[in-house]
Amino acid sequence: MTSQHKNQPDVDLAGDTNRRAFLGMLAAMSGAASFGGIGTAAAQGAAASAGALTADAGFWQAVRNIYTTRPGVKFMNIGTAGSMPIEVLEVLNTENRRTARECLNGYGNFLSIRQQIAPMFGADADEIAISGNTSSGMCHALLGLTWERGDEIVTTNHEHPGGNVPMAILQDRFGVIIKRVTVPVGNKQKAEDYVELFSRAITPKTKALMWSSPTYKTGTMLPVKRLAQLARDRGLISIVDGAHLPGMVNYNYRELGVDFMAGAAHKWLNAPLGTGILYVRNKVSPAFNPRPLPAYFPVVSSSYPLTGGLPARATGPKETDDLAGRIQSCGSTNMPVMAATAKACEIWSRMGRDNVQAYTFALSAYLKEKIVQKWGVDSLYSPKDDPELVCALTAFNPFQKPADIMDKAKSDGFVARMLSEYGFVIRNVNFPVPGQPAEHFGVRASTHIWTNPREIDQLVD
Repeated sequence: MTSQHKNQPDVDLAGDTNRRAFLGMLAAMSGAASFGGIGTAAAQGAAASAGALTADAGFWQAVRNIYTTRPGVKFMNIGTAGSMPIEVLEVLNTENRRTARECLNGYGNFLSIRQQIAPMFGADADEIAISGNTSSGMCHALLGLTWERGDEIVTTNHEHPGGNVPMAILQDRFGVIIKRVTVPVGNKQKAEDYVELFSRAITPKTKALMWSSPTYKTGTMLPVKRLAQLARDRGLISIVDGAHLPGMVNYNYRELGVDFMAGAAHKWLNAPLGTGILYVRNKVSPAFNPRPLPAYFPVVSSSYPLTGGLPARATGPKETDDLAGRIQSCGSTNMPVMAATAKACEIWSRMGRDNVQAYTFALSAYLKEKIVQKWGVDSLYSPKDDPELVCALTAFNPFQKPADIMDKAKSDGFVARMLSEYGFVIRNVNFPVPGQPAEHFGVRASTHIWTNPREIDQLVD
């Protein structure tokens, strides 16, 4: 990974006590639980390889050099949008010019691209579509299911509009009831809490569980496998807003046991804007998810039998139809964007998906420890102690007067000053906090592959 674009100075990651502490945190992440409960040998070995790479600062400096981000600015809001690597930009440019020169169309379901990227997400091509973004994927998932008046969806009070809007449509169109559990905030929580919260909300009318992993508000990684197992045990459909998962976490989607997983590609995966990764379970797996497939009809597609008669859903480990292909096919599509997304996935794999996960999670753990040292653990909105609940998003309260975090103007001003005076791009997010009289506007920082411990030190200072 080399480039002529050298945007940042070399960083000696082992140059002082703080950075040695960071390396220690990364090494400590060799346990499977540190990777959100993935529980695979690959996850257990990730930190060992990432530790070796991180000890050689040149590797991560080379990673930085594949991007064209503006010099002097520290981008810590990849949770909103990432930056395409130079190679991705080149593919996008080349394919746009070829499309213009040859007057090409974008018809088809892009099977070869889906075959290329699906294994990276632990799925088959008939289960992976490149959606418009997470919100598009959530609409495909929720609106394509069959609903009756009085059906219930159990969700949380920390959801993104990408999930809230299609649920509101279901409420108004079909009379679906939306029930929300109040999620905890801060470090005093554990993965089992979420199973209990959702379990208590389930009734005989409940048809689906829908949640975010992680939440975009606090960066809490709701335990995907535990909640998916709860859904299977109760005969329910599981729908996950996994906006931040592609490019951050090396999950095997099929092994998670979920029915639908919608994510962004333009965030941590650094694909072009307007791209997402949508997983739709299309097989019945005795090992991971023996539950029958729910009835589903593509709501946006130009690939549906013109006389009706969609093939029956699979009852075993072999698909009966390319469902993701039907979702993917919708008239003439932006083919250059599809090719560029495939290139972004390739680069993610080239860097080492486990390596990226270990590095970004360790940076986040380092940031959380620095915050605790500076302001105390109660300043954290993100959990830090339960490894199943952590990710590379960190939300916190930096104000000397803790109540100032409830003042939107002060929070907005703080975020603006961090950019204008110090060159940090971060954001704030509003959310309810149990027991508090008003919403908090927590500050949120994303630690990704172009971030290093020295920048975290500077951010906290």
